[in-house]
Amino acid sequence: MWTGLWVFSLTLAIFGSEFLWNDNKVLTIIFILINLGVGIMMIRANIQYVKSLDELQRLIALQAMGIALGVAVVGGITYSALDVTNVIGFDAEISHLVLLVGISYLISIVRSHFQFK
Repeated sequence: MWTGLWVFSLTLAIFGSEFLWNDNKVLTIIFILINLGVGIMMIRANIQYVKSLDELQRLIALQAMGIALGVAVVGGITYSALDVTNVIGFDAEISHLVLLVGISYLISIVRSHFQFK
């Protein structure tokens, strides 16, 4: 539920500025702060979810989260370095990193499920 609300509030904050309230900075800041608050609630819900897991599920989830965090830090800094040094011919976008983290998390979860089966 919180993840869906977070995505919705992010979409509203980004596209609302352009299509609903014509670049009104005050409204944009308010909706970005709402998105931040919903994001904090999403994090809290994820913490509660992990606490509710049994020991094996928690191990799998935490291992996948650790791998995803490592991919985010190492991959993100490497990607940024490639952009800053003009090795890649396009701008490094955060959406690429989010996609990479999501894929690495999913692969880690699936791999761990088969490993501990």
